[in-house]
Amino acid sequence: MSPDADLNDPALRDRAVRAARGLAPFDVLITGAQVADMATGELRAADLGLVGPLIASVHAPGSRADAARIHHWPGRILAPGLIDTHMHVESSMVTPRRYAETVLPQGTTTVCWDPHELGNVAGLDGVRWAIEASRGLPLRVLVLAPSCVPSAPGLERAGADFGPAELEEMLAWPEIAGVAEVMDMRGVLERSPRMAGIVGAGLSSGKLVCGHARSLAGPDLQGFVAAGIASDHEIVSGADLLEKLRAGLTVELRGSHDHLLPECVAALATLPRWPQTLTLCTDDVFPDDLVQRGGMIDLLRRLVRYGMPALEALRCATLNAAQRIGRADLGLLAPGRRADLLVLSDLDQLAVEQVFVSGAHLAEAGRLLAPLPGATPPGLRDTMKLGAVAAGDFRIAAPGTEARLRTVSQPRFTRWGEIAVPVRDGHAVLPPEATMLAVLHRHGRAPATPSLGVLEGWGAWQGALASTVAHDSHNLCVFGHAPGDMALAANALIGCGGGMAVAQEGAVRALLPLPVCGLLSDAPAAEVAAQFAALRAAAEGLTQWQPPYRVFKAIVGATLACNAGPHVTDLGIADGGSGAVLPTLVA
Repeated sequence: MSPDADLNDPALRDRAVRAARGLAPFDVLITGAQVADMATGELRAADLGLVGPLIASVHAPGSRADAARIHHWPGRILAPGLIDTHMHVESSMVTPRRYAETVLPQGTTTVCWDPHELGNVAGLDGVRWAIEASRGLPLRVLVLAPSCVPSAPGLERAGADFGPAELEEMLAWPEIAGVAEVMDMRGVLERSPRMAGIVGAGLSSGKLVCGHARSLAGPDLQGFVAAGIASDHEIVSGADLLEKLRAGLTVELRGSHDHLLPECVAALATLPRWPQTLTLCTDDVFPDDLVQRGGMIDLLRRLVRYGMPALEALRCATLNAAQRIGRADLGLLAPGRRADLLVLSDLDQLAVEQVFVSGAHLAEAGRLLAPLPGATPPGLRDTMKLGAVAAGDFRIAAPGTEARLRTVSQPRFTRWGEIAVPVRDGHAVLPPEATMLAVLHRHGRAPATPSLGVLEGWGAWQGALASTVAHDSHNLCVFGHAPGDMALAANALIGCGGGMAVAQEGAVRALLPLPVCGLLSDAPAAEVAAQFAALRAAAEGLTQWQPPYRVFKAIVGATLACNAGPHVTDLGIADGGSGAVLPTLVA
């Protein structure tokens, strides 16, 4: 079934009008429940009549009993389907089909997918694959054109380069809903021809232009918005949230920043009313969290727990979101709107009991009522374009008897640092509390010689972790202290097509193969989640993790060079704020 069945068919509208007026029966009638009215903020008793994919009538309880099928759900709450306004399927490490199987039963009916992970590995072919892999799914997948491939030009090398010409090409495809998060903040503010052309192409298309404005404030924030950017999900504090709302941005509260959500809710509570320009997004959700908690519905539950009224949280994820993405057919349970609806147990637990998409009853009690049709398209395998490595590749060459090394201090909000280390046999000897990060170009567009950086604040490592999930260029990244274990973990991924691996004491302790672009698996989500959970458990023994910043998730963002501060990339230590790229060894 298509989640976007044509609502403008005259015969459909004729049937809906007749049914609404009592001149013909409904296809489906839902009785006994209360409607969460996103327009008025009311929770009111009403029955719903559906005709095909349309809501034909929201009327007084018990006033109609004529329908082909009647569902009587007393004590339940009817709400619109949830809309995730910014996410990356790749972060859940499963294909779109497997993702849909997981989130649909939990109430997510629409997602706005930025496939820039696929784009950074496979270029335009990666975006085409994303479109084909989403086609025919009952989950409404709005694919956006990746704007930052790579996310920080000149600071890293990805598997492709997108400029204005590539964006114009993608924006002409009917399946593309807009420009995905614009991450090259420096390029936007300095009006680089590349970024000015990319943003301009989005504005000219009349489609969405989405942003990534991490740590921007004051004149830089004003300039970023003035360039034509309309949204942001990179909130760093409650004050930052309010400043961005006041700048006119649609702020997408991000579920993967849980440690900031209580502060954000408290900041929002100081306003005279809850903003209409506030939506919710998951952004990045690991597979085990997705399977266990459900993505968007988990974010709503947490926001309610942190003090946001349940109806306001629902409005952010439905009506506000629909208005942001320009879909007047979504986000509201009202006549003439699309019949994407949820049946919830209550407003405290927000348990999703039933899910309808375009009038089709798809899920009940957390399970799909029928298997999803179709299969994942082939392609995008064999993306590890580098040979095997050895332990000697993970040693920092240095002359003399002592060396000064530049470091990347702390996992989040990184800072530059320096350490002095002894040199033995022509190589720097790192102290136990220093961690090495090696980045190897894996896309075949440059030599795969490891770029070696030193991290501080990551704890004393025992063993190594390798990953091809490494935002945003997704080169092969290896963390560790022991060169032998680092080589072992890296070679495990080179051999299996990419993914994540943990090695310790000369053995591979856990392996998660992700053969599609080194990012995705087409195995069922529960299977991938179990493999990922086993890998996370193995990683627990690598170092002493300390929330909220020294956490496993910091692994996949350690090379995100578009953000301010130093990050190790395949070119050296790059600073997204200044644009500098420096070697580890201080001259």
